[in-house]
Amino acid sequence: MVRAGLTTERLVRAGAELADEVGFDQVTLSALARRFDVKAASLYSHLKNSQDLKTRIALLALEELADRAADALAGRSGKDALAAFADVYRDYARRHPGRYTAARHPLDHETAATSAGPRHAQLTRAVLRGYDLPEPDQTHAVRLLGSVFHGYVSLEAAGGFSHSAPDSQESWTRIVDALDSLLRNWPTP
Repeated sequence: MVRAGLTTERLVRAGAELADEVGFDQVTLSALARRFDVKAASLYSHLKNSQDLKTRIALLALEELADRAADALAGRSGKDALAAFADVYRDYARRHPGRYTAARHPLDHETAATSAGPRHAQLTRAVLRGYDLPEPDQTHAVRLLGSVFHGYVSLEAAGGFSHSAPDSQESWTRIVDALDSLLRNWPTP
């Protein structure tokens, strides 16, 4: 018998909250069941296993991030779009550390293709339209931005910048300025 009130969506949202509280790696069906004060077996009518839960949390995180990025980019271009886009990723990682980690969770090819993942690449390319980069330079720039944003956010989350001056926000602003300058003056091979 299915426990009243449990739905796949409710479980995934609770799993995402749990990921933010205890870390994505700690999310299991058992931990989720404890949150609802039910036996783990009660969840199997909604979720296949812990891997299914993690995949669904990853999909939720990708969707949330893409929606926030799309909203932030509306009506912006150039450096303004770049800064807004960068801030979306950094703010999301700060507010939702478990979900941000989930957004990096490996997905199988079919799931990845139907996820919000491709929207992230499209949104990054929308930012880059303001810099008029041809292919394959645009693809290189997509990879550069993803690497810089994720690298900085990961180091910051691990406390890498908390004990030194200047403060992390000042460095973030300077990095976005440097990226803008690089994109405007993209090197030719």
